[in-house]
Amino acid sequence: MKELRHQKLHTEFNINPYKKLHILTDKPNSNITYKKEEEDPAFVQAIHMARLKPTKKYSHPQTEAQEIGWLSSPLIVSDRSDRRLNFPRQNSEITKYMDAAWRLKEQTQNLG
Repeated sequence: MKELRHQKLHTEFNINPYKKLHILTDKPNSNITYKKEEEDPAFVQAIHMARLKPTKKYSHPQTEAQEIGWLSSPLIVSDRSDRRLNFPRQNSEITKYMDAAWRLKEQTQNLG
């Protein structure tokens, strides 16, 4: 009796938009045809909002861990012609020789 007094009947159900939904197809020989139902625009919006990146969902970081990569754009524009900040790879005779030796070694290992 006590259980029946506090029992509530829930008739509205929603799918959790934050979990992946795996849809299984029917068997190839089944004759069951399903009627096409209208999409719920609020549910579709909730699914799209759940799949957005955190920077697009929120205006500022929600946790301490999100603060680390929140502003991922570079602070200054990189200029490849500026020798102070750009150190391109330079090859000498020894590095060219070792490059060729490593390439040859990889090719022989892949063939043999």
